[in-house]
Amino acid sequence: MSRDPVTCHVLNTLTGTPAANLPVTLTLLSAPTNPQGPVVYNATTDSDGRVKNWTPVGSTPSTVPAFLASLPAADSRTSWSISFKVGPWYESQGVECFWPEVEVKFYVKGRGREGEEGWRHYHVPVLLGPWNYSTYRGS
Repeated sequence: MSRDPVTCHVLNTLTGTPAANLPVTLTLLSAPTNPQGPVVYNATTDSDGRVKNWTPVGSTPSTVPAFLASLPAADSRTSWSISFKVGPWYESQGVECFWPEVEVKFYVKGRGREGEEGWRHYHVPVLLGPWNYSTYRGS
């Protein structure tokens, strides 16, 4: 299966391992056209702490690539949020955590060319600990 244009990777800095089985939500915050209803996707990190594909939630009508393809212009700018449900995740491992969730907001500019390798790719890596986190735009 190919990856979506927006992906993420989470590493647990407490143990130095990938953050596997972490619930993650991708939410559209703003777009040049107003979609009907919220645009929300869920995923759970894989054994390597990665999310490569998102599942539409509720009334979200399409996949991430299909949503980006529906934008009115190839250089349309959208605003997104990825929310990592870290509090319950750490607590399930018996670790006290300061953060109930960590949210990273970012822009996606354009949709690139349609096709598996043609999409612009936005990768959001997160280094996550129970008392700290950091992020940057990945490649």
